Amino acid sequence: MGAMQWYDYILLVISLLLILIIVLQGSKDDASRAFSGEKSELFANQKQRGAEKVINQITTVLSIVFFVVAMLVVILPKL
Repeated sequence: MGAMQWYDYILLVISLLLILIIVLQGSKDDASRAFSGEKSELFANQKQRGAEKVINQITTVLSIVFFVVAMLVVILPKL
């Protein structure tokens, strides 16, 4: 195993961005209700608007990009 390659740095940056954007998201459910047996509204059909919608879309795109780059990090060294 040698030094990090360029694709390793890309994966690192994407990982940090993904962590940052997830931290920016608001919680959709109260943690105390999760263990108390109260009905959860986590999966209720709620419309997203404004910044919440944009952050959710960025999270989705970054997650897909992370998955693709992670696969490339595994495949590229073997070529």
